[in-house]
Amino acid sequence: MRILISNDDGYLAPGLSALAEALSAIADIVVVAPDSNRSGASNSLTLDRPLTVQKAANGFHFVNGTPTDCVHIALTAMGDAPPDLVVSGINNGQNMGDDTLYSGTVAAATEAYLFGIPAIAFSQVNPGWAHVDAAARVAREIVERRFDKLELPFLFNVNIPNLPYEEIGPLTPARLGRRHQAEPVVRAQDPRGREIFWIGAPGACRDAGEGTDFHATAQGRVAITPLQVDLTHRAQLDLLRGIL
Repeated sequence: MRILISNDDGYLAPGLSALAEALSAIADIVVVAPDSNRSGASNSLTLDRPLTVQKAANGFHFVNGTPTDCVHIALTAMGDAPPDLVVSGINNGQNMGDDTLYSGTVAAATEAYLFGIPAIAFSQVNPGWAHVDAAARVAREIVERRFDKLELPFLFNVNIPNLPYEEIGPLTPARLGRRHQAEPVVRAQDPRGREIFWIGAPGACRDAGEGTDFHATAQGRVAITPLQVDLTHRAQLDLLRGIL
């Protein structure tokens, strides 16, 4: 099995190293990740400057671009054959509900999905890398399942509680929850007195009931959400036809 691994926390992130180590036991892996933290990059591609690919001492490749750049370059300019699977993570914190729209971790997996390759994005619920080895073990077990009965390609978003392996609950299919509106930006001043803005914190959970990713992980279970890319609002499309 050939697996391409990427992330959005950068090639030095503990979650990436743990995931690579876990998957190297069951597959031939190639790691192509950003040169620095690109959290929140979403599906952006770098189009205003050239990109470079360098190789670190640990064998990981790193790119001076976004997670999507990394996967795009890996699939189109590195290697003779496409990988069997692309995995992204393990992210330093959750990617649930509306977070998936902003997540660079999910975006890396989505880029592979758009190329017709199965992909899985892995995140830990809480930042800080607590029990990341347990999360990597869970990630490997999920990859080993292969999901041969699913139509290819598939795109999974997986959130794993920060718990010891023995305390992590079962794998649970879940839909995305929803958040309230994000907190306002935080105003500040730079050393020269200019007004600057920090993006505010995510909103609190609005839809976190049973069946959602928020609910599953709150119960100590691993939330697996199958994603799709079709954003068409089909009900409004039919209504629009009538209006026009």
